[in-house]
Amino acid sequence: MNPNKNAQLNETHDPLLTSWVASANTGTTDFPIQNLPLCVFRRRGSAQAFRGGVAIGDQIVDLALFENALDGADDAARSAASLGARDKLNALMDAGPQAWSALRLALSRLLRLDAAPRPELLVPQVEAEYAVPAQIGDYTDFYTSIHHATAVGKLFRPDNPLLPNYKWVPIGYHGRSSTIGISGDSFRRPRGQVRSGSDAEPSFGPSRRLDYELEVGIFVGGGNAQGEPIAAADAERHVFGLCLLNDWSARDLQAWEYQPLGPFLSKNFASTISPWIVTLEALAPYRAPWQRDAADPQPLPYLDYADLRGAGGFDIELEVLLETETMRREGMAPARLSQSNFRHSYWTVAQLLAHHTINGCAMRPGDLLGSGTQSGPEAEEAGSLLELTVGGKQPLTLPNGEQRVFLEDGDRIVMRGWAKQTGRPRIGFGEVAGTVLAAR
Repeated sequence: MNPNKNAQLNETHDPLLTSWVASANTGTTDFPIQNLPLCVFRRRGSAQAFRGGVAIGDQIVDLALFENALDGADDAARSAASLGARDKLNALMDAGPQAWSALRLALSRLLRLDAAPRPELLVPQVEAEYAVPAQIGDYTDFYTSIHHATAVGKLFRPDNPLLPNYKWVPIGYHGRSSTIGISGDSFRRPRGQVRSGSDAEPSFGPSRRLDYELEVGIFVGGGNAQGEPIAAADAERHVFGLCLLNDWSARDLQAWEYQPLGPFLSKNFASTISPWIVTLEALAPYRAPWQRDAADPQPLPYLDYADLRGAGGFDIELEVLLETETMRREGMAPARLSQSNFRHSYWTVAQLLAHHTINGCAMRPGDLLGSGTQSGPEAEEAGSLLELTVGGKQPLTLPNGEQRVFLEDGDRIVMRGWAKQTGRPRIGFGEVAGTVLAAR
């Protein structure tokens, strides 16, 4: 089955397109002309206002300047560029798929090799600093990797790792939008209550089992009115794009607090996202069939839709690297810990949004959904240290001889993502990086 049969391909996806921005044509960049992801940025160290931008090679198209360069573009493109030039992308997100497509087409045409170069519209990425690209009103984190859920479940329930509801309903919890930061941020090791099985009472102090979670972030575009669910078949029209997400987790706090109401202080202290949002339109050529074991329950009708099995997933490679303080001091490259793929997800992007709203919950432009830890079927595809170290029982040995069970102060986690397909350019998400600081 061709996973692209339902994808809306157009001239912006032409694999032969190149740009007058030479760095977009290397074949190794995350940002060829077929990608064009969005961010919010300003020149590093300046007092400039943040504004929207679009990546092309190693440059950023400044949408505040691009708006004035659209002399021959249609009104939809000009309006979208104006919305995108603001200090947050919420208004552009709310404008809907036609506006997003119009902006993408205008950018593509202006940046192509046969167009007149406009270097005055560009800012080098090395000279930029980034902000969280939207005002995130609400953040919900899901649990969509059955491989992660099974591996973690086995640590606590060896004979029955998956709870009965897992294969029927997308599981999620409400996170904390106020502690979502942008790639490059650092955060303090969290403190809280912990209790081991041998302790009579809990103790209080810094987390000793700090972990990362390799996730995909999903930015909501146009929302819905309270009481009016978004149908699964229409859900992707309400999705602006995807980013990378690291949902940092304090496993010892989590083990003590998560029953009966789920994660709380173990999850709300820090989450980090990449600055770049890759639109679903850019990802259209990289769709993947959605697959579920025939012996498993099939989705209930409200979670089923015509395009689900043919092209419900996304073929996005995901990678985690660790840089310790020692490695940084000695100039060593970060060490890869694992590599997985978003196509392994048990639930699709559309199903998450449909389920979130089926009870009448209202979504707003800029709301963020987390996919949950993205682990694959093999041990080396695990998306967290909890899995890689088998609950802390098997330390990892890094190339320089250091070992890790969980994260230590000074550790920096880097996550990367990219999509590729034979005959098409590789498009990427950049990276999301964050550093652990000592507890206060």
